[in-house]
Amino acid sequence: MPNLERLRAHAISHSLFPPTRLKAAIGRLGFVQADPIRAPARAQDLILRHRVKGYRAGDLERRYATLDIEEDVLYAYGFLPRPIWQLLHPRNLKGMRKLEKNVLDVVRGFGAMHPRELEAHFGNARVVNAWGGYSKATTHALDHLHYRGLLRIARREKGIRIYEVAPPVREHVSPAERLRKLVMVVANILAPVSEASLLANTARFRALGDIRSALRDLVKAGALEKEAIDGLTYLLPHTRAIPKPALRMARFLAPFDPLVWDRRRFEHFWGWPYRFEAYTPIARRIRGYYAMPLLWCDSVIGWANARVEGQRLVVDIGYVKKPPEDRDFRPELDAEIARLETFLSLQ
Repeated sequence: MPNLERLRAHAISHSLFPPTRLKAAIGRLGFVQADPIRAPARAQDLILRHRVKGYRAGDLERRYATLDIEEDVLYAYGFLPRPIWQLLHPRNLKGMRKLEKNVLDVVRGFGAMHPRELEAHFGNARVVNAWGGYSKATTHALDHLHYRGLLRIARREKGIRIYEVAPPVREHVSPAERLRKLVMVVANILAPVSEASLLANTARFRALGDIRSALRDLVKAGALEKEAIDGLTYLLPHTRAIPKPALRMARFLAPFDPLVWDRRRFEHFWGWPYRFEAYTPIARRIRGYYAMPLLWCDSVIGWANARVEGQRLVVDIGYVKKPPEDRDFRPELDAEIARLETFLSLQ
């Protein structure tokens, strides 16, 4: 099997493992990216539906409190098992602002709180947020306290985060060991991952030590293997398992699915550039507002835009070249559309 074909097979079999229980799937993935857009469902639900038996949109939010998971920033914002979350903290940031201290005191005194409840204590003044828009000052303070690890997400109510005081995280390992473990976490999620992408997506951990040195140590110890193809160096966790052949089925992947997350790897593996266009002006969109890559067997051959009209799912398919001539492609595409309808609980 040629090297690129083998790496592609490894990526698919590693990430799209046989469906299992929800908690086990999150544990095996290590991280599930979150995004609030519903087109036709949130990214975290679209990611999990391929990896969890009988999964329905919203199951993660409904069962969150029972899963021993947290919401936080790894290389993006999402859901992760508590042991991995503990590696992120403490983040050793600079001192808190007065409002942040006051917000923390109120949450300590009252318990789990909706952001709206804090307005009764502090008003609804606004500040500039990280995207250049405006957020309420109390929401901004909650976000900072959450990132510091002083608050956690207790649950969500209609998608809104409910905050409570986080339990203290004791440092059981040295900063250098935390860094190595975090590098391995990201490498495992995105495996096989290009060296450049791994370095870029672990840069926020540099307060724990030198990332390049940690990477060299992991390669030297045999925890990570290097493979150079077409001028790109890929890293993947050491394994002797032979990649399983891709299933003959069609799958719509979320734009933030680990299999398609690294856009440079995507283009190298499948030969065409995929971009997330939800925030692109309509006139400049090429594939659609929320185009989901269409995986057929081991190739990403196009994309799907799905929307719900009443109780009916409408799916528009686009192809990089043309539809496959395989006799079983159309029935398998229809089966994937039916699975999406079931996932959305449509009649």
